[in-house]
Amino acid sequence: MRAFVAVTDNDWFRFLSAQGGLDEVNFWQPGGGRDFRALTLGAPLLFKLHWPEHFIAGGGFFASFTRLPASIVWDTFGQKNGAATYAQMRARIEHYRRVQPNPREDYEIGCIVLQDPFFLPRHRWLPAPADFSKNVVVGKGYDLTSAEGRELWDRVLAARALTAHAVAERPGGIDGPMYGEGQRGRIRLRQGAFRVMVTDAYQRRCAISGEKALPVLQAAHIRPVAEGGQHRLDNGLLLRSDIHTLFDRGYISVTPERKVLVSKKLKDDFDNGEPYLPLAGNKIHVPSNEAEQPAKEFLEWHVDTVYRG
Repeated sequence: MRAFVAVTDNDWFRFLSAQGGLDEVNFWQPGGGRDFRALTLGAPLLFKLHWPEHFIAGGGFFASFTRLPASIVWDTFGQKNGAATYAQMRARIEHYRRVQPNPREDYEIGCIVLQDPFFLPRHRWLPAPADFSKNVVVGKGYDLTSAEGRELWDRVLAARALTAHAVAERPGGIDGPMYGEGQRGRIRLRQGAFRVMVTDAYQRRCAISGEKALPVLQAAHIRPVAEGGQHRLDNGLLLRSDIHTLFDRGYISVTPERKVLVSKKLKDDFDNGEPYLPLAGNKIHVPSNEAEQPAKEFLEWHVDTVYRG
């Protein structure tokens, strides 16, 4: 396994380190044009503050990378973007983009979604590795199985007592369903990561209607978290907002064979339903990766428990 030591906006770090109980954060990239391929699922990204604060001050564990319009990034992560308001987030991004502010432009930014972030207190910050030049702009990768990488990770462990975390205990190891590319459909996600990963898994297209207008697409839980569901890709569907509402309220469902059900109670309850009734019987669009496709057990639960038949 590799770790990535990333040059980190100091204000982003200070804002988030002052928060408590964060389960995920968005480590954004202002340009949005560059893919992030430095880490595999569950690998650590470490926060190296901007010079002259040449220290590693925390980190998190890689869940996903995507590019999204700034407004949707704010809707998804809110203050977990490292700013108190949307305007503050945009101002910080535009500072790095070196462009004049244009509130009508909903530009894309890169989103490196990190789970289980940690922030070291000032007295436990670690000097950056000796080979990490102050001229590095983005970051530098380290092989945690090498002597240099092992020494770096040991210092992080000693500073933050991460021994309870599976990756910290065994860099390069796989801990059941949480880590490993082959387990993307069954990793334990948080809400923001769930939303962006479902959005990308469904290729930004509503599973039922085919709608591609991203602002109206929402990641729906088949079995809600409040009903014992989890933030898992195979417990998710990407749905247009109105279809999502009807799905949650049982007027629309999907069979284990992935066919759309539309309840006749739409007509009975609202004297309407014409836009939705033609969807009945259609096969839904699903991700190409089988591990990311909706699980039959969750679809069965929704039909049996929620659908108004």
